[in-house]
Amino acid sequence: MQIEAFSELFPLFNSASPETIDWLLSIAVEHDYPSDRAVLMEDAWGNAVYFIESGWVKVRRHSGDEVVTLAILGKGDFFGEMAILDESPRSTDVIAMSPVKLLSVSAQRFIQTLFKDSQLHHRMLQLMVRRLRQTNVRFQLRHQPPAIKLANTLVYMGENYGQPSEPGTEILNIPLKDLADVSDTTLDDTTKIVEKLESKGWIKVESSQQAMYLINEKQLVHLAGQI
Repeated sequence: MQIEAFSELFPLFNSASPETIDWLLSIAVEHDYPSDRAVLMEDAWGNAVYFIESGWVKVRRHSGDEVVTLAILGKGDFFGEMAILDESPRSTDVIAMSPVKLLSVSAQRFIQTLFKDSQLHHRMLQLMVRRLRQTNVRFQLRHQPPAIKLANTLVYMGENYGQPSEPGTEILNIPLKDLADVSDTTLDDTTKIVEKLESKGWIKVESSQQAMYLINEKQLVHLAGQI
């Protein structure tokens, strides 16, 4: 992968020096995982940071007998950084939701790179703060109607991971249970809302292609903003 393509694909590196990116590309290891394969398991010690070159993963936590999806990440995002920064076991699983292509950089080399490139260090802090802000948004939405919470999730997915297409912005056709978890809604509410949004022509689900198309994003953004 060329330096320009790498920095364009991964927002984390858009302010890193060309020397940093060239170094990372030389040491990065490629991984391919099929859908439903575990990429990282809970309580495993963090030994690398992973960057999503293509595909989708979900971050989940075991809560008693239940498994709760905490986040869904797509192309251009990264994970595994928290475990190496605080040198503790991972607290979550990461599971491939579709065929996934990843790049990994060992913990030791990634930390060395952060120390050498202050711009990269600063950019990582910015993106981690953005994730914290998104968590705060979800907390602020906890008492809002399910439709508003679900619309916020779809808008976020579209803005951060969506791909332009003829029908509309394409995202993964997220399983309803996972969509309900990350939206903090019940499975029953999520099922009804998705059906209603599709009947209104705001979204289109193509199960055979594992795709959901956000057709009327303007209306989804308006719904998400009713807080």
